[in-house]
Amino acid sequence: MRKSAFLVTILVCFSLVFNYFVWTPNAVAFTEQQKLVLQSWRLVNQSYLDDTFNHQNWWALRQDFLKRPLHDSKETYQAIDEMLATLDEPFTRLLRPEQYHNLQVTTAGSLSGVGLQININSETGNLEVVSPLAGSPAENAGIQPHDRILQIDGVDTITLTLDEAATKMRGPSGTKVSLTVQSHENNSKIRELEIVRQRIALSPVVANLDNQTNHIPIGYIRLNQFSANAAQDMTKAVNDLEKEGAKAYILDLRNNPGGLLQAGIEIARLWLDKGTVVYTVNRQGIQDSFVANGPALTEDPLVILVNQGTASASEILAGALQDNGRALLIGEKTFGKGLIQSLFELPDGAGLAITVAKYETPSHKDIHKLGIIPNEVVTQEPITYQEIGTEVDVQYQAAIKALIANTVLADASKIDDVEVVK
Repeated sequence: MRKSAFLVTILVCFSLVFNYFVWTPNAVAFTEQQKLVLQSWRLVNQSYLDDTFNHQNWWALRQDFLKRPLHDSKETYQAIDEMLATLDEPFTRLLRPEQYHNLQVTTAGSLSGVGLQININSETGNLEVVSPLAGSPAENAGIQPHDRILQIDGVDTITLTLDEAATKMRGPSGTKVSLTVQSHENNSKIRELEIVRQRIALSPVVANLDNQTNHIPIGYIRLNQFSANAAQDMTKAVNDLEKEGAKAYILDLRNNPGGLLQAGIEIARLWLDKGTVVYTVNRQGIQDSFVANGPALTEDPLVILVNQGTASASEILAGALQDNGRALLIGEKTFGKGLIQSLFELPDGAGLAITVAKYETPSHKDIHKLGIIPNEVVTQEPITYQEIGTEVDVQYQAAIKALIANTVLADASKIDDVEVVK
């Protein structure tokens, strides 16, 4: 009996091995396009937050998409887009090679190029300069805000997307790029410029001291994104403002779409002596937390400006400082993105952003699709970049008013020996 069972076992094992070696080559003889789809499927299968995959048979979906005839990258990317769309979650997405490279450049905090912030004018469709970066080759060449870029290396910019134009101006340090520039002050003034690319640090922080109030000098800091050098630049900004005599702070997170999770955590720690910064929860329901370990850079009063464009890592920072009682939030309800993505590079240079976890604020609020409600709601019509911090900026003015009131109360508390909780 044992011998018979043993023989049956041997036969079954032999059959499995035989089938593997005979049939597997045909089963795995995937084209390069199919391999890309399969790799994308596997990454989502291993990492995606929702292990029901939007309540669908993820394995059956794999089989369906592998049966598709895919002839080139365009068709392959379209297939991956369609596969990810079944998750019905916009933050898990495919990034084409150019998009993925641009995202890496943005979050890295530096690039090699001419140092221009550019935009496409919505009314004219022309490629225009927002501003040259300080000390950049573009600034040294005399390029001004609102100048129009007509050609890049002889290519008419009207035929280029914003990403394509940015990519053409980037390149290895020391190489040259030719720009045809039309002055915004004098349309007849057109210059041919040959600019040498340089390595440029992209600081996400803008800071200055506001001495316009008669009460206290206020340090204003605007954070544009959470890049790799954001915490370092924030530290320098606060330390410099402290030396200049700042007694209170406004941290502007309006229209900041987020960036690196770790940068958000590090910046929160700069303002906190202790306390939880954020909780994260993965697909297994395992909760992790990140805490502040002090000391904070300053104990001065702090107001954070937020609006509907304040999202992701910005909400982590705002939620951490609000829940810990460290800052007063003024503005409008935030965007409401409580999901965390990881980036994965595909073999052809494209990338996948996959939602791998969700986060909760220190008071365990899940703000996804809900946003964070400011302590003081102040609505505001859209303003220009140049109007930030002026009388037209009603949210900024509300922040100043709150900081002055806070300072008056703090001074009164010292006289009357009454503790005021900020």
